[in-house]
Amino acid sequence: MRIPSDDRRGTSADYLQRINRALDHVLQHLDGPLPLADVAAIACFSPHHFHRVFRALVGETLLQFVKRCRLERALTLMSRPSPPPLIEVAMACGFASPSDFSRAFKQRYGTAPSAFDLEAFRRDRREEWQNAVADPGHRHLLDRLPPGANPDGFVADVRLLPRRRVAYIRVLNSFQAGLVPAAIGRLVAWAEARGIADGQWLGYMWDDPELVAPEQCRYDVGLVVEDDVMVGGEVGALTFPAMTVAHVEVRGPIDVEVRAIEWLYRTWLPSSGYVPAEHPAFESWIGRPLAHGMTHFEIDAQLPIEPARG
Repeated sequence: MRIPSDDRRGTSADYLQRINRALDHVLQHLDGPLPLADVAAIACFSPHHFHRVFRALVGETLLQFVKRCRLERALTLMSRPSPPPLIEVAMACGFASPSDFSRAFKQRYGTAPSAFDLEAFRRDRREEWQNAVADPGHRHLLDRLPPGANPDGFVADVRLLPRRRVAYIRVLNSFQAGLVPAAIGRLVAWAEARGIADGQWLGYMWDDPELVAPEQCRYDVGLVVEDDVMVGGEVGALTFPAMTVAHVEVRGPIDVEVRAIEWLYRTWLPSSGYVPAEHPAFESWIGRPLAHGMTHFEIDAQLPIEPARG
């Protein structure tokens, strides 16, 4: 995805809001049919106009975007400590049959899902991500944390979070330098104008950079708001149901946050009696986002979970 999220001069804020609404709908319904006419109606465009606007802003047609996201969701399910059978993966990702899933998977990744070397793929993607976000002298700080390792002494506790409505600004090329801080600045200014800037700030990295190319990773900076707070333009809103999360406090540079998430997934989760829920890990800022600049972060890392079956 390639919206230049820090440059709104050439793009209608109303168009951004409507395309974001379509993206939210697609990503919440990847397990079902997503015909162009229905998604266009969600965005309040005619199908023809929606097709052109979507491709211009997102960098892909709707069909390309849906297929890619379904396959990336399949990789996420296949990456779990106890992955579901491939037939269940196919159904959960909206493919009409296992053969359709296998054909689409092979077309994109060069091999059938049953023969795919997921570990090698994740390793190569991680190196690409490290090179994108860190200079050569510091990229080793983002090396993968092996299972069982906990050099930071992380301790997790399980919490129940209430239903929350979140106002957000979306960054679709989130590893491009400067885009996320600029989006945070705009949402803080929006919140200050409404007297709500001291609420609970959140950050959602929707895509795993070990599975998704850095230029296609999506980040939402968000703020919990009341139901009667009006949003518009580039500021959208999502409502999340109550959920159970594994919670770890993080204080330090970005590599500490990366290790916290990896420790939750690779060490804490397999012996916890829980599995990941259908929602990505996210960050809950302690105070306002970037209050300490870009080199020190104070957040609660939160991994949505549900009890393991059987």
